[in-house]
Amino acid sequence: MTMSVNICTLGELLVEFLSGEFNQSFMRPGAFLGPYPSGAPAIFAAQVARLGFGSTLFGCVGNDDFGRLNIERLRLEGVITDGISIVEQAPTGTAFVSYRNQTERDFIFNIPNSASGFFTPQHIDVTLLNQCSHFHIMGSSLFSFRLIDAVRKAIEIVKANNGTVSFDPNIRKEMLSIPEMEQAFDYILDYTDIFMPSEGELSHFATRKRQSERDIVSELLHGGIKHIVIKRGPGGASHYQRRNGSLLEKHLPGLETQIIDPTGAGDCFGATFVSLFLAGYSTEDALAYANASGAIAVSHKGPMEGLSSLRQISRFLERYRQ
Repeated sequence: MTMSVNICTLGELLVEFLSGEFNQSFMRPGAFLGPYPSGAPAIFAAQVARLGFGSTLFGCVGNDDFGRLNIERLRLEGVITDGISIVEQAPTGTAFVSYRNQTERDFIFNIPNSASGFFTPQHIDVTLLNQCSHFHIMGSSLFSFRLIDAVRKAIEIVKANNGTVSFDPNIRKEMLSIPEMEQAFDYILDYTDIFMPSEGELSHFATRKRQSERDIVSELLHGGIKHIVIKRGPGGASHYQRRNGSLLEKHLPGLETQIIDPTGAGDCFGATFVSLFLAGYSTEDALAYANASGAIAVSHKGPMEGLSSLRQISRFLERYRQ
């Protein structure tokens, strides 16, 4: 087993404000908690670092306290923040979150017009990127042609260095109207080694109506993807791969836990699976640890407040198995 894993990711950094009550409308005054450091790539990078692996994040923040809050939190987690640029043209992004219940949320995002929207391929420090053996992409980061071009550049460099790529579509209904995002999916899938959709997102990649999960998975694997990990939340997770012409599948049940806030759970799951799988853990162990990482994440309020170390995950699994 090798622990020499260095993972980089790229995308939006923002702060979140969380509604203090369920069903709190954006149309009337109410209390919001925050600011919390956030952004799917930032949560992913922080979880990779919390596990003890090399983690580098590329992105942009504004010259403001929200940007400084993000950078300081990531540094404390051990993320390499040298790839984060401070821009003067726009403020750090924000997201307001209103909870319908423990699992359903509505968002108002200020991301495309924030500092993150000014990230370009020129912001990528190639020397820093060359130190990464793996590049992770979040679909939520594909909201501008500039960022998509940056993702293409990063993929080309990492692949040229014989590195690997993982892709979490992380589809937000509020962002599906952005044409650049949809157009980028096919390109990225062509270079993806590990594809990590949620159960609800998989149908987005179907080629015909009422296509079964196995059929969608089989087509994606035939297209060149090596591993598909499906996140099912409380329902657990599944791993698919093709070996010697056969479809191999592994399914693990969910882990019961108190759901306080689902924000960041999928990012923690993805970071844990990718890190441990690349480090040489078996598929089943990487999946089990990722399941536990997601379960720990949902039991804390706030995007990065449910990050977990290897020791914490091991203890969680031990308690659960007793």
